[in-house]
Amino acid sequence: MSTKYFAPRGGHPGQEQLLTDRAIFTDAYAVIPKGTMRDIVTSFLPFWEDTRLWVIARPLSGFAETFSQYIMEVQPGGGSDRAELDPEAEGVLFVVEGAATLTVDGKTYEMTPGGYAYLPPSSGWTLHNTGKEVLRFHWIRKAYEAVDGLDTPDVLVLNENDIEPAPMPGTNGKWATTRFVDPTDLRHDMHVTVVTFEPGGVIPFLETHVMEHGLYVLEGKAVYNLNNDWVEVEAGDYMWLRAFCPQACYAGGPGRFRYLLYKDVNRHMALRPGATHSQPQRLRTAAE
Repeated sequence: MSTKYFAPRGGHPGQEQLLTDRAIFTDAYAVIPKGTMRDIVTSFLPFWEDTRLWVIARPLSGFAETFSQYIMEVQPGGGSDRAELDPEAEGVLFVVEGAATLTVDGKTYEMTPGGYAYLPPSSGWTLHNTGKEVLRFHWIRKAYEAVDGLDTPDVLVLNENDIEPAPMPGTNGKWATTRFVDPTDLRHDMHVTVVTFEPGGVIPFLETHVMEHGLYVLEGKAVYNLNNDWVEVEAGDYMWLRAFCPQACYAGGPGRFRYLLYKDVNRHMALRPGATHSQPQRLRTAAE
């Protein structure tokens, strides 16, 4: 089955349009609909040429704190030789339109729609749009949590069209996940997957768990239950969920409902403010 991914175009609504939309921000979740991704809310980054982006998630104290997510738009000839400035940041790229030339560890890869790349910290990657069409891709960033005794993950460059989705048991193929990383590989502290629901597919219970989520709707539409609020979402919308936000959905059709999903995984919970499992705060002695 052919796959097409939604990507924003920017622009600006006319003065005749009423102020009606579906954007919402609560203590438990946010919905950022496609209609809010206009020219006026784009950002720019140092050392990225002919590039703009929409920031759709960033760490917020008391909300979701583990990741940021951008939708990047690179014009032909644009890109960067200094893409990631934080040496501790790992990244995932997912191409939705156009073609990207990615160079990392001395190897060059051509990425097309459906293309996925995992980029470990300090990998010094570069990316350019050497084609004739505008390049649009998601860039998800997280501070990597190293663990003594575990190696840093390897670079991965794949395409979802080459991966067989894994059906959720007991769903008759109505609910499936395309995984780019082996779930048992504990070197990874974040997973980015593509989740697909066929028409009529459901999450039949309110998932409530520690993982933070970013869900960008790539295709189709559905009704989502977020913290007991029912919201309608469609291709181009983004859902941003803090830890333990209850969530369920119903894919009403007529076509497939698909989203790009981020979640943090495979690490102990930090027990002290500002600490990680690998860098705990030092205990004070009685003399201090």
